[in-house]
Parts: sequence; structure tokens; C-alpha cells
Amino acid sequence: MKRPILCHHRRCDRGLPSSFGCPAASAAQQLRQFCLDHDPGSPSVLRLHILPAPQRKRSPSLRPRIHETNGSPKIMIKIGSTYDLEVVKQTEFGVYLDADNLGEILLPTKHTPDNLSVGDTVEVFLYLNSEDRPIATTQTPKAEVGEFAYLKVKEYTQFGAFLDWGLDKDVLVPFAEQHRPMTVGHSYIVFLYLDNQDRITATSKIDKVVQEDDQHDFYPQQKVDLIIANSTELGFKAIVDQSHWGLLYKDEVDQRLSFGQSIEGYIKYIREDGKIDLSLKSGQQIRDNYSQVILDYLRDHNGYAAVHDKSPPAQIADLFGISKGQFKKAIGGLYKQKVITIEKDGIRLV
Repeated sequence: MKRPILCHHRRCDRGLPSSFGCPAASAAQQLRQFCLDHDPGSPSVLRLHILPAPQRKRSPSLRPRIHETNGSPKIMIKIGSTYDLEVVKQTEFGVYLDADNLGEILLPTKHTPDNLSVGDTVEVFLYLNSEDRPIATTQTPKAEVGEFAYLKVKEYTQFGAFLDWGLDKDVLVPFAEQHRPMTVGHSYIVFLYLDNQDRITATSKIDKVVQEDDQHDFYPQQKVDLIIANSTELGFKAIVDQSHWGLLYKDEVDQRLSFGQSIEGYIKYIREDGKIDLSLKSGQQIRDNYSQVILDYLRDHNGYAAVHDKSPPAQIADLFGISKGQFKKAIGGLYKQKVITIEKDGIRLV
């Protein structure tokens, strides 16, 4: 079976097969036989790379890889993440950083902070340059490998869509990784992963990445980061802490939400099947809101309401628009604060 020819012509530095229509592909194809005939042992002649057919790689785990060093565990440095690295050498075109298992990595002069010296540490993000070599930058990406982000399409080419993610080099969403054809100027939620050659790549097919099962450690009232990703008849689907789907019920959302918006929220409830119900307010904030509704009613009705913890749920809902359970928790808190008294036939403002 013929192996695909990969070249490094302009945008082809991502190693796309010649069949994608690379401007240099025809020339590369013609050179293939020449290179093999004249130097079969050196397939990289004229920077023509003959590589194994790419195999799809599963999205990486969010947990860092660990290896042992002198009996103690140590995090393996990998492409697509941010690290504090030590300067080990200075040159006229930048400084070299000690990246441990990845060796020494260049931080180009244009991204090197002033007065950086050998022995200093600097926070950098690691990725592959146009020649597929590890390189460092002090630019901050909008997302790292293993994360989701809402990114805008800058260019649409014969290789796919290129998205602005905060670095000089845009990130590619290949055609096969587009949920639907992308449009320049539009933004999409994407997930960043490493392809089979450690190149940072994006996919908008997020359903195959976001988990929707009971394999998680979330708990009620936990504060979480959300990305609003979809709307349903029930409300809004959100990505919870870069890993799982959760649901915000529309009748509990009192603010405008937009697709791709990042917002803080809370785990409201974990269902028996492990699915997650969300809230934009903490349990205390919700109780405070219910308490305020009751206090407002009392102030508008001479400080008295003819309902109590034994009243029918329908009567409580008619007066306050909340459930009986919510009412009982609210008046319990108000009673402990000595704001109200609970009488035989109702509650009274102190």
C-alpha cells in the first residue's frame, strides 16, 4: 500500500496528505519516485517526508502523564500545555528552555521578556512550529489541549478552517472534524486535541468528547465553570468543567445566555443516572431569593400572611410562586434570624 506524501509547503506544515490538494502536491508527487530511485534510504530529500498513513488518535486525557525520576513521580512535559521552564541558554534568536523529556526548546526573541537570563524561569505555552518542532511562546492561548473554547474562523482553505486561538499560528479544524461546514467570521465551540503527530488540532464535533454518564465526582452545590453549548425544549445544555454535559432549566434562568458564553454556575442536583442539573445561583442565593419574596409579601400585607408550614402546597404556590419545601426552608431561616414569628395560623413580620 502506498504511503501518503506529506510536505511542508506553506500551510502544509501540518502534514496533510497530497490528496488534499496542496499547491506543492503535484511537484511532491513527481519528486517521490526521483527521491526513492536516487536515495531510497533518505526519504526526506528536498524536505519531502514520506510518513506512515495517519491513524486517528483518541482525545487525550485531561490528567497529566506521570513518569518516575529517581524513585519520585514527575509530570511529563507535553505539547499543548503551559509550564514554568528554566532558561538554559541564550542566543541571538532567542533563549532555550529546559523542557525535561522534550529536551531544550526555543523561545523566540519576539516572545522573550526583557532582562531574561540563564537560570530564570518563564511561563510558556508549548506547541509545534511549521517544521513540526517543539517551540515555546509567552502568548496565552484561549484554550489548551484537552479544553473547549469558543473560537472565530479566520480563514477557510482547501485543508479546513483556521481559527484564531490567541497565537501567531492559527489552529486547524480539518474538514472531517467539522460538525457542519464552517464560515469565516463565525465562531464555534471546539475541543483541542493532539493528532497522531502531536500537532494541536481542533474539532467541532464536541458530542463525541463531552461525557454524559455517571463517571464523575461532582456533588450538589459545587461551584463549576460552564460553557453554554446548546438549547433544548427544557433549557440550556452546558459543558461542565471541561468534561460533562449539564442542564440549566429555562424557567430557572433569569438572564440572557448566548451560545459559547462562559459563566460560573453550580451543581444543583445529580440524577440517579448520573446526569447533572445545573443552576446559575448557589443554594444560599436561591434561599435568599425565596426569603426576599416572602418578606416583600409580608411588608405589602401589613406584616402578616395566613400560611404556615402545614398549609397546602397549592396555597403557598399561589401566594409566593414557590414550592412548599422551598417555603419551609425559607421561613425556617427567617425564623432563626428572628425576622419573623411562626404563629398557629400564619407567619408575622417582627
